[in-house]
Amino acid sequence: MTDDLDYRPFDCDNHYYEAEDAFIRHVAPEMRHRVVQWAEIDGRRHHIVGGRLSRAVANPTWNPIAKPGALHQYFKGNPEGKGPLEYLRDREPLPAEYVDREARATVIEGQGLEAVWLFPTLGVLYEELLKDDTEAVVALMTGFNRWLLEDWGFAFRDTIYAAPYLSLADVDMAVRELEWCLDNGARTIVMRPAAVQTANGPRSPADPMFDPFWARVNEAGITTVVHAGDSGYSTQGYADDGFTSSGVAGGTGRYRPSIKAFNIERAAHDWLITMSLEKMYTRFGNLRIASVENGSDYLAPLFRKLRQQAGKSSHWFDEDPVALFREHVWMNPFWEDDVHEVVDLMGADHVIFGSDWPHIEGLPTPLDFLCEVEDFSGEDRRLVLRDNVRGLTELRPA
Repeated sequence: MTDDLDYRPFDCDNHYYEAEDAFIRHVAPEMRHRVVQWAEIDGRRHHIVGGRLSRAVANPTWNPIAKPGALHQYFKGNPEGKGPLEYLRDREPLPAEYVDREARATVIEGQGLEAVWLFPTLGVLYEELLKDDTEAVVALMTGFNRWLLEDWGFAFRDTIYAAPYLSLADVDMAVRELEWCLDNGARTIVMRPAAVQTANGPRSPADPMFDPFWARVNEAGITTVVHAGDSGYSTQGYADDGFTSSGVAGGTGRYRPSIKAFNIERAAHDWLITMSLEKMYTRFGNLRIASVENGSDYLAPLFRKLRQQAGKSSHWFDEDPVALFREHVWMNPFWEDDVHEVVDLMGADHVIFGSDWPHIEGLPTPLDFLCEVEDFSGEDRRLVLRDNVRGLTELRPA
């Protein structure tokens, strides 16, 4: 099918693996014990985040590492009936393209892509562990972004668009950091789908206290990506809380599914519907929100809920919230979702292709996604595969 394309697709969901000093290099020494440190436990190196052992991944040194799309068959329906841990046994030395932008640019060319959006692996997980220490969250954000600029850049060769990470925990610092990002050529910003833990308690991301930040995003016309991460969702006793790479049931050696598997969708649904219920797209008419690696199965129920609320609260909504959602939000479905359904709900001009490469949950190669859109019209396919992401990468000042 690649022979039928007269363009190279633009992948909205690629990832790097953080360098060993990514969370340390630009954090003041006196703050490091409150942010991220390394520790050796039983001969293995781990991250200590805010004084607590992080089990987000089994090996944060990344070497050796499971191959891209290792769980592809598992998420495709698991026809072989294997447990997920069986798929992860085949590992390799850490490839240069996971940590080096020159090597990555060469790989992107070889994969037949025009460009990629690039996101953290661990960088979207650690705010949750630090959320009760606002100063530590700010130190994490600012230090991490300066490492990112040095190692990857924000628009390397107009091919690799790495997104700086923003937290609203301190709104004044968030505005200052946004200005720094804009000054250094950022094309997108990324945050986790979660309520904001401030010094005065949790707040909705649409709370008026954050209006200075959203007003500047609106003015600059930069795309805000809300990307799956640790959103701190509780399983209410149905399973152990906490973000961890292990799902093995104690004493069995077998993976045990639980409702934790749905936390990504739960978090994204709540973040996205809140932005609509709080009329953010009426208040800030130039916002562009891209939902990446959050799935899309909740989209039809979300629209139904918005319509119900609009009918019950017609005095509150100035405009149709579903129409505004379709105008201001772009959806990146999981590759295993029904892409046709998402296009029917959103329109082809608001759906974006992402492979999650080189993560284990993603596709073995980015253009394995082409089979999901092979029966789309040429125009719709081009929108999903390239033009929508390309447009979101350009600033659109108000």
